Amino acid sequence: METQRQPKNRLEEIKKLLLKYSYEYHVLDSPSVSDAVYDSLFGELKKIEQEYPNLVTYDSPTQKVGNVPLDSFSKVNHSSRMLSLDDVFSFDEVLSWHSRIEKLSAKVINDFFVDVKMDGLACALVYQDGILTQAITRGDGFVGEDVTMNVRTIKNVPLKLYSASKEVDYLLKGRTEVRGEIIMLKKDFDALNVQQAKQSKPLYANPRNLASGTIRQLDPKLVASRPLVFKGYDLLRMDSQEVLSNSDAYKKLKNIGIAINSQAKHCASLNEVKKFVEHWEQKRHDLPFFTDGIVIKVNDKKTFKELGIVGKQPRGAVAYKYPAEQATTIVKDIVMSIGRTGVATPVAVFYPVIVAGSRVQHASLHNADEIERLDIRIGDTVVIFKAGEIIPQVESVVKELRPKNAKKFDFEQALKHQYPELEFERQGDDAAYRMKGASSEIILKRSLAYFASKPALDIDTLGDKNVEALVDAGLVSDLADIFRLKKEDLSKLDRFADISSTKLIEAIGNKKSPSLDRFILALGIRHIGVQTSKDLADNFQSIVDLSEASIDDLEKIDGIGKIVAESIFAWFSDEDNIKLLDKFESLGVRPVYASKHGNLNGEIFVVSGTLDTLSRDEAHSLIEANGGSFQAQITKETTYLLVGSKPSQSKLVKANNLAVRIIDEKTFLDMIK
Repeated sequence: METQRQPKNRLEEIKKLLLKYSYEYHVLDSPSVSDAVYDSLFGELKKIEQEYPNLVTYDSPTQKVGNVPLDSFSKVNHSSRMLSLDDVFSFDEVLSWHSRIEKLSAKVINDFFVDVKMDGLACALVYQDGILTQAITRGDGFVGEDVTMNVRTIKNVPLKLYSASKEVDYLLKGRTEVRGEIIMLKKDFDALNVQQAKQSKPLYANPRNLASGTIRQLDPKLVASRPLVFKGYDLLRMDSQEVLSNSDAYKKLKNIGIAINSQAKHCASLNEVKKFVEHWEQKRHDLPFFTDGIVIKVNDKKTFKELGIVGKQPRGAVAYKYPAEQATTIVKDIVMSIGRTGVATPVAVFYPVIVAGSRVQHASLHNADEIERLDIRIGDTVVIFKAGEIIPQVESVVKELRPKNAKKFDFEQALKHQYPELEFERQGDDAAYRMKGASSEIILKRSLAYFASKPALDIDTLGDKNVEALVDAGLVSDLADIFRLKKEDLSKLDRFADISSTKLIEAIGNKKSPSLDRFILALGIRHIGVQTSKDLADNFQSIVDLSEASIDDLEKIDGIGKIVAESIFAWFSDEDNIKLLDKFESLGVRPVYASKHGNLNGEIFVVSGTLDTLSRDEAHSLIEANGGSFQAQITKETTYLLVGSKPSQSKLVKANNLAVRIIDEKTFLDMIK
């Protein structure tokens, strides 16, 4: 007996230590030892258990993975119903919910608990005297499936509860139920899909489906091979007085070794709840897991219970849902876009649908291989998503809804139809079709020369030779790059002396507020000439509204037929062009629609000095709103110099030399009354 007592003591000491290390790693996210130390002690524990199999217990860390595949999952009744939450989609609905529950309870409720809603599989963990005995899925809320063997393989699920303080010791006695969510983290999901791609296997659709499907596998070893995580959100005891609030539950969950969301928060007012909701709407993509909203609960458990249940939903909680990041719609057409590198990109045209709060009506299909992979056809119902990206993508085709007359898309035929005068080629393993005889540098030089030409932005001194010099020197890689050129960049080039560098920088700076019609023309969209650009400006009055126009919207304009409408739509659907417009905006390039009805129609202003009642930006806005435009520097085109206190003396001199009228703020305000 003596020889067996010593290994037993050592084994118990190691188990206790590994439980502590696991708590530090999975719950506190602050390990006190390295992985190597943990692994070494785990190896020693395993060795002792192999030598003394009678010492192996059900809660040992070595017993995480079951060896025997299951035949099926048995049904289990929940101790109390596992509820789902009622959804709300605006804060006005939260206010209405709050008003209802205050009327029902006949008292003021200003005590809330909020948490980021995890997108996974709800599960209940049952501990008896601190040992995990059962794991049950939500099922229909009354009856779930026993998935204990699979849940035991999840690394951060303790087989034995930990006690971080004496105040939770009682939770290690009797029956303790932990409810929470089984999820898969983004990084682990992405890593699994990388492996799937390497093995030419289908990619997993989303972490929620993968987590749910994994837990329902009959082989625990397969479950153990997939990185699942459990996060607790509720704590149940037979005596309800032992857990008084949701905030108390979270604190105690953490102290018994259950991982919780660090984002969860106790709020003392609806205003605090609103700030929490708004904060995570902006920051949710930074979270390590996917979410579609916020859970808002009445914090006090007694009040929560008194409010009761309606159908499957408790009255004391709601789920605030953020705008959906997935939606279904129908493909109306597929059009081709020619990007700035000469690559032909197919673009799917949808019936408009709201995704993640914005209206979506198109998405890039990238290339012929992607169309083949998706097997997408005109008339198909498709699933589109944003998943944290600004630009929508097609995730999959709902083939069960495919119409009988849907035809495969002929890539080459579509190119011949839309661009009959151009030739395209696909070389070797390249997935892209490219214009023949045109490199990306040649296309950029042509585009930039046109952008700066007289009919377009009319940028003085930016002629063909200077364009060539800038592109060859690598100073510009797209049209927007000219707006971040500095004098010192140009001084390194042979063609640019001090005066010519200054002139070019000033000339470019003066075009940061071009008229909308000239800016549209300058973009070089196929089939768009001077008159069409003016028609587009008059009909849409901003580059944003034009970029959101549908083919139908464009075809309603006199003189614009299907081919021209498709060309415009395709240009604004191209991912490179979307990024280019964002870049113009970030560099302060803002096209101005000159209203035909404004008092300042056709007038060009420069503002200098400090105005009495207007900021510089406010003055610019008033000029634009009344049909005028403004420049940074005075040119022969400038009609007014608006001056405040301490104006630039050089601008005053230049205005006098060019006969530009100089006005003060009062005169300006009188002009726009």
